Amino acid sequence: MKNITQQVSLLADKIHEMRADQPRVMVAIAGAPGSGKSTLASEVARRLNQQKCAAIVVPMDGFHLDNAILSAREILLKKGAPETFDADGFVTMIKRLHAKADVIAPTFDRSRDIAIAGALHIPPTAPVIIAEGNYLMFNEAPWDSLTPLWDLTVRLDVPMDELRGRLIQRWLNQNLSRAAATRRAESNDIPNAKRIIENALTCDISL
Repeated sequence: MKNITQQVSLLADKIHEMRADQPRVMVAIAGAPGSGKSTLASEVARRLNQQKCAAIVVPMDGFHLDNAILSAREILLKKGAPETFDADGFVTMIKRLHAKADVIAPTFDRSRDIAIAGALHIPPTAPVIIAEGNYLMFNEAPWDSLTPLWDLTVRLDVPMDELRGRLIQRWLNQNLSRAAATRRAESNDIPNAKRIIENALTCDISL
């Protein structure tokens, strides 16, 4: 596995190459929870912006359903699973981005565990869109309808043992005890990760 500097260089070079003959490059960075998608997307965008190629990161997590809705549907404990997102809303947004519409998108505040509406503007002139999320290359409807909309697809392949440690640490960072953090990871996050891996669509690049 390449280190993140190598990953960033590889993707930035590939995006520059693609930009030579198309006005917008739509990039998908997919992978299981805890695989490092957000970090990689942020670093690739930072590199491109430093190189005078405007890039905007669009997180799938902005389409988390609110906890009140999840509670009403009795799936709050499954938060992060495919059915706990506004999948159709996300697909519609990506179609609009693909068509170079002027788009206002939500983001997600992990510290408060809520989506923030209208927090991100993607103008029609933005040359590089980097979407990141668990289900961008996922073989279940309606997520699978995203596949033809991407110009470049990237998957972060992280061994399950390493993912498990990262997911437990994520809950430890929220001040849960070791036992509680392990329970949270093993009851939901790890089953979600396995589902993502088992239903992964082939990407152009695997890291």
